[in-house]
Amino acid sequence: MKDIEIVYHFLDEAQTYYLATMEGNQPRVRPFGTVLLYDGRLYIQTGKIKDVSKQISINPHVEICAFKDGKWLRVAGELVNDDSHDVKVAMLEKMPSLAPMYSADDDNMQMLYFKNTKASLCSFVEETKTYHF
Repeated sequence: MKDIEIVYHFLDEAQTYYLATMEGNQPRVRPFGTVLLYDGRLYIQTGKIKDVSKQISINPHVEICAFKDGKWLRVAGELVNDDSHDVKVAMLEKMPSLAPMYSADDDNMQMLYFKNTKASLCSFVEETKTYHF
C-alpha cells in the first residue's frame, strides 16, 4: 500500500481529526471529519467563508492529528486549493451529510489537498512509522 493510502485509511477510520492552523502567532485547532483520496491526492474540505479557510490562505502550512486504537497520526504539510467540480462531487458522494451545507456548484465549498507532506504514525509501544507524499 502506498504511503498516501495508509494515511488516508487511518484518517477515514478514525473519522475525526484535529486541524491546526495559525492566526497571526496564535495556533487554532478544531475538529474535522472530511477526508478524501482522489486522483492520487489527499483532500480535506471546508467552507470558504470560515475563519479556517482565511487562515489557510494566509499560511497554507497546517498539521492534523487523529487518534485510533491506541495510535495517533500526525500529518504536516501545505494545503493547496482545488476548485475542480469533480473533486467536490466526489466528496459529496462520499459524505452525503455535507449536502445540506454545500454544493459542488456553490462558491463556498472548498477542497484542499496536501502537498510536501510528512505523516508520522505513533504509539507508546511501537516504533514511529513515517510516510511522505
